[in-house]
Amino acid sequence: MAHQERLQFGIATPSNFWKADYDARRDRIAEIDRGGFDHVFMADHVSFRNGSGADGFVEVAALSQLHPTLGVMISIYLLPLRHPLPVARQLASMASIAPGRFTFGVGIGGEDRHETEVCGVDPKTRGVRTNESLSIIRSLLAGEEVTFEGEHFNVEAARIRPVPRDPIPFIIGGRSDAALRRTADYGDGWIGAWCSVRRFGEAARLIDEWADEAGRANVTWCHGYQPWIGVDRDEETARAVTKDAMEAFYHVPFEKFERYTPVGTPEQVAEQLAPYVEAGCRIFNMKICTQHSEEEVALGAEVVGLLEKTMN
Repeated sequence: MAHQERLQFGIATPSNFWKADYDARRDRIAEIDRGGFDHVFMADHVSFRNGSGADGFVEVAALSQLHPTLGVMISIYLLPLRHPLPVARQLASMASIAPGRFTFGVGIGGEDRHETEVCGVDPKTRGVRTNESLSIIRSLLAGEEVTFEGEHFNVEAARIRPVPRDPIPFIIGGRSDAALRRTADYGDGWIGAWCSVRRFGEAARLIDEWADEAGRANVTWCHGYQPWIGVDRDEETARAVTKDAMEAFYHVPFEKFERYTPVGTPEQVAEQLAPYVEAGCRIFNMKICTQHSEEEVALGAEVVGLLEKTMN
Protein backbone atom coordinates (compact mmCIF):
# COMPACT_ATOMS: atom_id res chain seq x y z
CA MET A 1 0.00 0.00 0.00
CA ALA A 2 1.04 3.59 -0.59
CA HIS A 3 2.37 5.90 2.07
CA GLN A 4 1.99 9.67 2.04
CA GLU A 5 5.27 11.11 0.84
CA ARG A 6 5.27 14.56 2.38
CA LEU A 7 6.26 14.90 6.03
CA GLN A 8 3.87 16.70 8.37
CA PHE A 9 4.89 18.30 11.64
CA GLY A 10 2.80 18.98 14.69
CA ILE A 11 3.64 20.77 17.91
CA ALA A 12 1.86 20.32 21.22
CA THR A 13 0.06 23.37 22.54
CA PRO A 14 2.92 25.51 23.90
CA SER A 15 3.43 25.91 27.64
CA ASN A 16 1.18 28.50 29.28
CA PHE A 17 -0.59 29.08 25.97
CA TRP A 18 -4.07 29.34 27.45
CA LYS A 19 -2.88 31.72 30.19
CA ALA A 20 -1.88 34.31 27.59
CA ASP A 21 -4.26 36.95 26.26
CA TYR A 22 -5.87 36.69 22.83
CA ASP A 23 -3.28 38.75 20.95
CA ALA A 24 -0.39 36.77 22.48
CA ARG A 25 -2.09 33.49 21.54
CA ARG A 26 -2.58 34.63 17.98
CA ASP A 27 1.05 35.75 17.75
CA ARG A 28 2.21 32.39 19.09
CA ILE A 29 0.14 30.51 16.53
CA ALA A 30 1.55 32.70 13.75
CA GLU A 31 5.06 31.86 14.98
CA ILE A 32 4.21 28.15 14.81
CA ASP A 33 3.04 28.55 11.22
CA ARG A 34 6.20 30.44 10.24
CA GLY A 35 8.28 27.72 11.90
CA GLY A 36 7.15 25.14 9.36
CA PHE A 37 4.63 23.28 11.49
CA ASP A 38 1.50 21.95 9.81
CA HIS A 39 -0.69 21.66 12.88
CA VAL A 40 -1.01 22.09 16.62
CA PHE A 41 -2.06 19.01 18.55
CA MET A 42 -3.33 18.49 22.05
CA ALA A 43 -4.11 15.55 24.28
CA ASP A 44 -7.50 14.72 25.73
CA HIS A 45 -8.03 13.69 29.34
CA VAL A 46 -11.08 13.76 31.57
CA SER A 47 -9.42 13.23 34.96
CA PHE A 48 -5.81 12.14 34.62
CA ARG A 49 -3.77 11.14 37.69
CA ASN A 50 -4.55 14.01 40.07
CA GLY A 51 -7.63 15.15 38.15
CA SER A 52 -5.77 17.01 35.40
CA GLY A 53 -7.03 17.16 31.84
CA ALA A 54 -8.39 19.17 28.95
CA ASP A 55 -11.21 18.58 26.53
CA GLY A 56 -9.67 17.92 23.15
CA PHE A 57 -12.63 19.15 21.11
CA VAL A 58 -12.96 22.41 23.05
CA GLU A 59 -9.27 23.17 22.54
CA VAL A 60 -9.10 22.32 18.83
CA ALA A 61 -12.21 24.40 18.17
CA ALA A 62 -10.65 27.40 19.90
CA LEU A 63 -7.25 26.92 18.26
CA SER A 64 -8.76 26.57 14.79
CA GLN A 65 -10.07 30.14 14.99
CA LEU A 66 -6.69 31.71 15.75
CA HIS A 67 -5.25 31.09 12.27
CA PRO A 68 -6.91 30.70 8.86
CA THR A 69 -4.87 27.77 7.52
CA LEU A 70 -2.96 26.02 10.32
CA GLY A 71 -4.23 22.52 11.07
CA VAL A 72 -5.38 21.20 14.43
CA MET A 73 -5.36 17.66 15.79
CA ILE A 74 -6.52 15.79 18.87
CA SER A 75 -3.88 13.22 19.70
CA ILE A 76 -5.26 11.24 21.21
CA TYR A 77 -8.97 11.36 22.01
CA LEU A 78 -10.17 8.87 24.62
CA LEU A 79 -13.03 7.54 22.54
CA PRO A 80 -14.14 4.65 24.81
CA LEU A 81 -15.15 7.17 27.47
CA ARG A 82 -17.81 8.70 25.18
CA HIS A 83 -20.92 7.74 23.25
CA PRO A 84 -20.30 7.68 19.48
CA LEU A 85 -23.28 9.85 18.45
CA PRO A 86 -22.19 13.06 20.27
CA VAL A 87 -18.63 12.45 19.03
CA ALA A 88 -19.87 12.18 15.44
CA ARG A 89 -21.68 15.49 15.91
CA GLN A 90 -18.52 17.13 17.28
CA LEU A 91 -16.56 15.86 14.29
CA ALA A 92 -19.14 17.20 11.86
CA SER A 93 -19.04 20.55 13.65
CA MET A 94 -15.26 20.69 13.37
CA ALA A 95 -15.55 19.91 9.67
CA SER A 96 -17.78 22.98 9.34
CA ILE A 97 -15.74 25.47 11.36
CA ALA A 98 -12.30 24.33 10.16
CA PRO A 99 -12.86 22.51 6.86
CA GLY A 100 -9.93 20.37 5.76
CA ARG A 101 -7.84 21.38 8.78
CA PHE A 102 -8.78 18.84 11.46
CA THR A 103 -7.25 15.41 12.15
CA PHE A 104 -8.84 13.03 14.65
CA GLY A 105 -6.41 10.94 16.68
CA VAL A 106 -8.15 8.11 18.52
CA GLY A 107 -6.97 5.85 21.32
CA ILE A 108 -8.18 3.83 24.27
CA GLY A 109 -5.94 5.37 26.96
CA GLY A 110 -4.94 3.24 29.88
CA GLU A 111 -2.08 4.99 31.62
CA ASP A 112 -4.51 5.83 34.43
CA ARG A 113 -7.04 3.05 35.04
CA HIS A 114 -8.98 5.20 37.48
CA GLU A 115 -9.68 7.78 34.76
CA THR A 116 -11.59 5.12 32.85
CA GLU A 117 -13.38 3.78 35.91
CA VAL A 118 -14.47 7.20 37.15
CA CYS A 119 -16.22 7.71 33.79
CA GLY A 120 -18.27 4.57 34.46
CA VAL A 121 -16.38 2.41 31.96
CA ASP A 122 -14.87 -0.99 32.68
CA PRO A 123 -11.22 -0.72 31.52
CA LYS A 124 -11.44 -4.24 30.09
CA THR A 125 -14.05 -3.07 27.56
CA ARG A 126 -12.07 -0.13 26.12
CA GLY A 127 -11.00 -1.89 22.93
CA VAL A 128 -14.41 -3.26 21.98
CA ARG A 129 -16.12 0.04 22.82
CA THR A 130 -13.65 1.90 20.61
CA ASN A 131 -14.10 -0.48 17.68
CA GLU A 132 -17.88 -0.21 17.89
CA SER A 133 -17.70 3.57 18.12
CA LEU A 134 -15.38 3.84 15.12
CA SER A 135 -17.69 1.67 13.03
CA ILE A 136 -20.68 3.83 13.92
CA ILE A 137 -18.91 7.17 13.54
CA ARG A 138 -17.28 6.44 10.20
CA SER A 139 -20.61 5.31 8.74
CA LEU A 140 -22.38 8.40 10.06
CA LEU A 141 -19.76 10.75 8.62
CA ALA A 142 -20.05 8.97 5.27
CA GLY A 143 -23.68 10.10 5.21
CA GLU A 144 -25.26 6.75 6.03
CA GLU A 145 -28.28 6.13 8.20
CA VAL A 146 -26.92 3.80 10.87
CA THR A 147 -28.60 1.03 12.78
CA PHE A 148 -26.14 -0.85 14.97
CA GLU A 149 -26.42 -3.48 17.68
CA GLY A 150 -23.24 -4.22 19.59
CA GLU A 151 -22.00 -5.29 22.98
CA HIS A 152 -21.88 -1.72 24.27
CA PHE A 153 -23.72 0.53 21.84
CA ASN A 154 -27.09 0.25 20.18
CA VAL A 155 -28.38 2.89 17.78
CA GLU A 156 -31.34 2.87 15.46
CA ALA A 157 -31.79 4.97 12.32
CA ALA A 158 -29.13 7.48 13.43
CA ARG A 159 -28.03 10.25 11.08
CA ILE A 160 -25.65 13.21 11.23
CA ARG A 161 -26.14 16.19 8.91
CA PRO A 162 -24.48 18.00 7.30
CA VAL A 163 -22.01 15.39 6.08
CA PRO A 164 -18.44 16.76 6.12
CA ARG A 165 -17.41 18.01 2.70
CA ASP A 166 -13.78 17.05 3.31
CA PRO A 167 -13.15 13.64 4.91
CA ILE A 168 -11.60 13.84 8.37
CA PRO A 169 -8.44 11.69 8.70
CA PHE A 170 -8.64 9.18 11.55
CA ILE A 171 -5.24 8.37 13.06
CA ILE A 172 -5.27 5.49 15.55
CA GLY A 173 -2.95 5.48 18.55
CA GLY A 174 -1.69 2.63 20.70
CA ARG A 175 1.27 0.30 21.08
CA SER A 176 -0.49 -3.09 21.00
CA ASP A 177 -1.24 -5.34 18.06
CA ALA A 178 -4.92 -4.66 18.79
CA ALA A 179 -4.29 -0.98 18.03
CA LEU A 180 -2.61 -1.92 14.75
CA ARG A 181 -5.55 -4.14 13.83
CA ARG A 182 -7.86 -1.24 14.69
CA THR A 183 -5.86 0.97 12.33
CA ALA A 184 -6.13 -1.62 9.56
CA ASP A 185 -9.91 -1.82 9.99
CA TYR A 186 -10.85 1.81 10.64
CA GLY A 187 -7.90 4.19 10.34
CA ASP A 188 -6.13 6.36 7.79
CA GLY A 189 -2.89 5.95 9.70
CA TRP A 190 -1.34 4.89 12.99
CA ILE A 191 0.47 7.10 15.48
CA GLY A 192 3.01 5.42 17.72
CA ALA A 193 4.65 6.49 20.94
CA TRP A 194 7.39 4.97 23.10
CA CYS A 195 8.47 2.58 20.37
CA SER A 196 11.72 1.73 18.61
CA VAL A 197 12.38 2.27 14.92
CA ARG A 198 12.26 -1.50 14.48
CA ARG A 199 8.82 -1.73 16.09
CA PHE A 200 7.58 1.22 14.04
CA GLY A 201 8.55 -0.47 10.78
CA GLU A 202 7.07 -3.76 11.95
CA ALA A 203 3.82 -2.00 12.86
CA ALA A 204 3.55 -0.43 9.40
CA ARG A 205 4.00 -3.84 7.76
CA LEU A 206 1.39 -5.49 9.98
CA ILE A 207 -1.12 -2.75 9.25
CA ASP A 208 -0.59 -3.29 5.51
CA GLU A 209 -1.15 -7.03 5.86
CA TRP A 210 -4.24 -6.74 8.03
CA ALA A 211 -5.78 -3.99 5.90
CA ASP A 212 -5.42 -6.21 2.84
CA GLU A 213 -7.20 -8.98 4.74
CA ALA A 214 -9.97 -6.54 5.67
CA GLY A 215 -10.44 -5.52 2.03
CA ARG A 216 -8.94 -2.05 2.48
CA ALA A 217 -6.39 -2.08 -0.33
CA ASN A 218 -6.70 1.57 -1.38
CA VAL A 219 -5.54 3.43 1.72
CA THR A 220 -2.74 5.97 1.40
CA TRP A 221 -1.33 5.62 4.89
CA CYS A 222 -0.21 8.55 6.98
CA HIS A 223 1.56 6.94 9.94
CA GLY A 224 3.03 9.11 12.66
CA TYR A 225 5.25 9.19 15.71
CA GLN A 226 4.55 11.29 18.80
CA PRO A 227 7.58 11.77 21.05
CA TRP A 228 8.43 14.10 23.86
CA ILE A 229 11.68 15.80 22.87
CA GLY A 230 14.12 17.87 24.88
CA VAL A 231 15.95 20.59 22.92
CA ASP A 232 18.68 22.96 24.05
CA ARG A 233 22.09 24.12 22.92
CA ASP A 234 23.44 21.91 25.70
CA GLU A 235 22.60 18.18 25.75
CA GLU A 236 22.62 17.80 29.53
CA THR A 237 20.32 20.78 29.99
CA ALA A 238 17.93 19.28 27.44
CA ARG A 239 17.88 16.00 29.33
CA ALA A 240 17.34 17.66 32.71
CA VAL A 241 14.37 19.80 31.65
CA THR A 242 12.74 16.86 29.88
CA LYS A 243 13.21 14.59 32.87
CA ASP A 244 11.57 17.11 35.19
CA ALA A 245 8.65 17.75 32.84
CA MET A 246 7.87 14.11 32.14
CA GLU A 247 8.11 12.98 35.74
CA ALA A 248 5.80 15.80 36.79
CA PHE A 249 3.22 14.79 34.18
CA TYR A 250 3.35 11.00 34.27
CA HIS A 251 4.44 10.44 37.90
CA VAL A 252 6.81 7.75 36.57
CA PRO A 253 10.65 7.79 36.65
CA PHE A 254 12.18 9.28 33.50
CA GLU A 255 14.28 6.14 33.05
CA LYS A 256 11.11 4.32 31.92
CA PHE A 257 10.89 6.65 28.91
CA GLU A 258 14.47 7.71 28.30
CA ARG A 259 15.37 5.30 25.50
CA TYR A 260 12.42 6.59 23.45
CA THR A 261 12.86 10.29 24.23
CA PRO A 262 15.20 12.26 21.94
CA VAL A 263 17.16 14.92 23.80
CA GLY A 264 20.02 17.22 22.85
CA THR A 265 20.72 19.97 20.36
CA PRO A 266 18.36 20.36 17.37
CA GLU A 267 20.88 18.43 15.27
CA GLN A 268 21.05 15.57 17.79
CA VAL A 269 17.26 15.35 18.12
CA ALA A 270 16.75 15.34 14.34
CA GLU A 271 19.39 12.62 14.01
CA GLN A 272 17.54 10.47 16.53
CA LEU A 273 14.17 10.96 14.78
CA ALA A 274 15.32 10.61 11.16
CA PRO A 275 15.34 6.77 11.10
CA TYR A 276 11.58 6.77 11.70
CA VAL A 277 11.11 8.41 8.30
CA GLU A 278 12.71 5.43 6.58
CA ALA A 279 10.48 3.16 8.69
CA GLY A 280 7.37 4.84 7.24
CA CYS A 281 6.69 7.81 9.54
CA ARG A 282 5.04 10.77 7.82
CA ILE A 283 3.79 12.75 10.83
CA PHE A 284 5.96 13.92 13.71
CA ASN A 285 3.93 15.23 16.64
CA MET A 286 6.42 16.77 19.03
CA LYS A 287 5.92 17.70 22.66
CA ILE A 288 8.87 20.06 23.06
CA CYS A 289 10.66 20.65 26.36
CA THR A 290 13.09 23.54 26.63
CA GLN A 291 14.81 25.38 29.45
CA HIS A 292 12.97 28.56 28.49
CA SER A 293 9.38 28.04 27.35
CA GLU A 294 9.52 30.96 24.94
CA GLU A 295 12.09 28.98 22.89
CA GLU A 296 9.87 25.92 22.32
CA VAL A 297 8.67 26.96 18.87
CA ALA A 298 12.00 28.30 17.59
CA LEU A 299 14.03 25.26 18.67
CA GLY A 300 11.33 22.92 17.42
CA ALA A 301 11.37 24.71 14.07
CA GLU A 302 15.09 23.94 13.77
CA VAL A 303 14.32 20.24 14.23
CA VAL A 304 11.59 20.51 11.58
CA GLY A 305 13.98 22.07 9.07
CA LEU A 306 16.57 19.36 9.62
CA LEU A 307 14.03 16.53 9.29
CA GLU A 308 12.59 17.99 6.08
CA LYS A 309 16.00 17.55 4.51
CA THR A 310 15.73 13.78 5.00
CA MET A 311 13.02 13.72 2.30
CA ASN A 312 15.19 15.55 -0.26
